[in-house]
Formats: sequence, C-alpha cells, structure tokens
Amino acid sequence: MKRIHVVAAVIRGADGRILIARRADTQHQGGLWEFPGGKVEQGEGVEAALARELREELGIEVSRSRPLIKVSHDYPDKQVLLDVREVDAFTGEPHGAEGQPLAWVAPRDLGQYEFPEANKPIVAAARLPDQYLITPDGLEVPQMLKGIQKAVANGIRLIQLRAPDMYDPKYRDVAVDAVGLCAGKAQLMLKGPLEWLGDFPAAGWHLTAAQLRKYAAKGRPFPKERWLAASCHNAEELALAEQMGVDFVTLSPVQATQTHPEAVPLGWDEAQQLIATVKQPVYLLGGVGPGQREQAWQAGAQGVAGIRAFWPEV
Repeated sequence: MKRIHVVAAVIRGADGRILIARRADTQHQGGLWEFPGGKVEQGEGVEAALARELREELGIEVSRSRPLIKVSHDYPDKQVLLDVREVDAFTGEPHGAEGQPLAWVAPRDLGQYEFPEANKPIVAAARLPDQYLITPDGLEVPQMLKGIQKAVANGIRLIQLRAPDMYDPKYRDVAVDAVGLCAGKAQLMLKGPLEWLGDFPAAGWHLTAAQLRKYAAKGRPFPKERWLAASCHNAEELALAEQMGVDFVTLSPVQATQTHPEAVPLGWDEAQQLIATVKQPVYLLGGVGPGQREQAWQAGAQGVAGIRAFWPEV
C-alpha cells in the first residue's frame, strides 16, 4: 500500500489561537476535526502544496511557514505521511471555501476536539513551545526559584525541575513552590518516583531513560490530560517512549556538553534520522541553544532543550 503524502497547517492567529476545520461526513475520518491541508500532488513541493491547499480551502495566501512535525500513520484502509508546517503569517480572512465549518481554538483547548488518530501528535506539537528549559544542578533553593520566576517572566513556557543533587523531601518542597510560580503561565515538568504523581496534579512528568525501560510495557501512568515526557538517547529508548504513549521526548546529546563530557554525541545527521522514526514531538538537547532552533526545526524537531543556554542570570 503506497503511503499518501499529505501537507497540513497549524495556522496561528495574532492572538495565538489555532485554526481547525471539520471534515465532511462523507470524507475518510468524516465528522472529525483536522488541521487544514491536503494531498501533495506528484512532483509538487511541500510548501507549494501548502500554499495551494490553503488558497483553495480557506481563501488565504501564506506569507510565512516553517516545519513543525512529520507523522507517519497506518489506518486499516490507508497509510499517510502528514507533513505539518506552522503558519504564523498570512493574508486574507480564512473562511470555509468548501463549506467546511472552522473554529479558532486556544492551544490548551485543542484536546476538547476529536481529531483523527494520526493528528494526535500534531495536537501535542501545536500546544508545545519551541524551547524547553531544564534547571541547572547545584543551585540553592532561593536561586532555583528566582531563576524559574525570571524564566517565566521572560516567556519560557516549558520547564523541567531537574535537581539530581537534592534529597527527596527538599525536591518536593521546591516542586510545590515551582508549581505555584508556573501556574497559568508555564508548564512544569517534574522528575522523580511515580509514587509522587498524585501529589502534584498540576505538573507533568519527565521520565528518565531508566524509568522508561522499567515502566514502558505498563503504558501511561496517568491520563492524557497530563503531560508525559521521557529522556531518550537512541532508537531503542525512542521506541519504548512510543510504546508508553509519552507526549514528547528529549533526544540527546546532539553535540558534546560540559554536563556529560563522557557521552558520545549523536551529531545532527543521526539525530535527524532518529527523529524520522518517531511520531512524538522531539526536543534536541546537548550542546544546543536558541541559536540552533532553526537547525532543529529543519531536522524535524519541535525545538531545542537546554540548561545553560536558557537559564537566566539571577
């Protein structure tokens, strides 16, 4: 069965809301919501196909777009490759030129709409930012909290509270304060034993590779309303993350780092090849920062994750 190449758009309005359309009842996966787009014709480039489809479907002209995520998915009756681009500049007023209902939806509310199965990773990618801050080791608690507060004020929207040198009760106390600092402004990801999950309902969880190996066969430890991520370093761990149903992963190290000088870097080419094997959004980590964000997008990543490159001066 030949895989059908489809281009789709996550279209962001000036207020940050995202445009979705409802499929006609007569279509494949009819009645469900989708991100606008359509089939890439023989010999047609992805950007050209996107421009054509959005002109035909919505009556708009794309001014700027970038790669967001690629998703391969096998339905019982067809195989698709969704080539998704984020569109944040366009001219014209979007309307259902083919009679399809449209809705502008806040990213956090996308989960309330029913999408085809292949669209689930796109929903995650549309909701996630392109930068993921990981807190540095060795900070005193006041420094840690002040840095988180400043990062949130600077617009960081995804933060992992990583403090491997803290003993458990101290980490839990900091986590309580960090949850408060991030409330309504940023998504906090915690690390630690899964027995703690019930104590921090507002936080997501970032699994270590060891936890991934231990728990992957059991599936998600909590409902899809909470973010679940995992640290991956190779193809085996990426496959375990997919088996567990995580929402996104970090893949590292891309380049040599001060934090883990003993780790062998993947390099950009291998990182790109590994990203192509998974459906979930991937943050590249290790020797990267905001300056490599564009390169990460071109490699198929959601964006970049880091410690030093993102931590504010406090």
